[in-house]
Amino acid sequence: MTGISGLGPLLLTLKLAFVTTAALLLTCTPLAWWLANTRNRFKPLFESVVALPLVLPPTVLGFYLLIFLGPQGWLGSFWVEVTGEAITFSFLGLVIASMVYSLPFVVQPLQSAFEAVGRDVVEAASTLGARPMDSFFTVVVPLAKRGFLTASVMGVAHTLGEFGVVLMVGGNIPGETRVISIAIYDHVEMMEYSKAHAMSLVLLVFSFLSMLLLYYVNHRRPAQ
Repeated sequence: MTGISGLGPLLLTLKLAFVTTAALLLTCTPLAWWLANTRNRFKPLFESVVALPLVLPPTVLGFYLLIFLGPQGWLGSFWVEVTGEAITFSFLGLVIASMVYSLPFVVQPLQSAFEAVGRDVVEAASTLGARPMDSFFTVVVPLAKRGFLTASVMGVAHTLGEFGVVLMVGGNIPGETRVISIAIYDHVEMMEYSKAHAMSLVLLVFSFLSMLLLYYVNHRRPAQ
């Protein structure tokens, strides 16, 4: 590794990845369930909004998030009035930006898993007296566990590799917003290729092992 100086960006990136993914799982599960079961004619519109980060350049997304979260933005100005602190150039700003950027990587696997489960099992559970929340957590969630695994791995892996969005919203503050992708860029810019290589190798190995685990589990365990 690159010594103690390289641990800061790595630990911050891991913290960001796991906090972001946990927050996305909590907020996106109801959304994915609704998308999987709704017959609303505007469903394609909502799905397009969710998928937008897949095709939108990170710098464009980061720019509008910077405007929205900044001290003069709608959410940013409200936050400053309430807390006296800005969302931008802070860890909270990184989390919000990462949640938006990784949104489709969590919502889409969950939606696909819920669509595979269907509503029949929920209706069957309700005929046995189960309340909607009980049937969701005791029947739907276990049957959709592959979707939750895929969403978790993809959320973490995608957040680890962020660059443009986090740079626009969080900047490059050591110990606060300087994630490993930005640190790699800094080392390359200073022609410190050995340090950049070491950090890049860590991300490469972690990403590969994450995907290997995902595919191994999905292929090893037959669908329920």
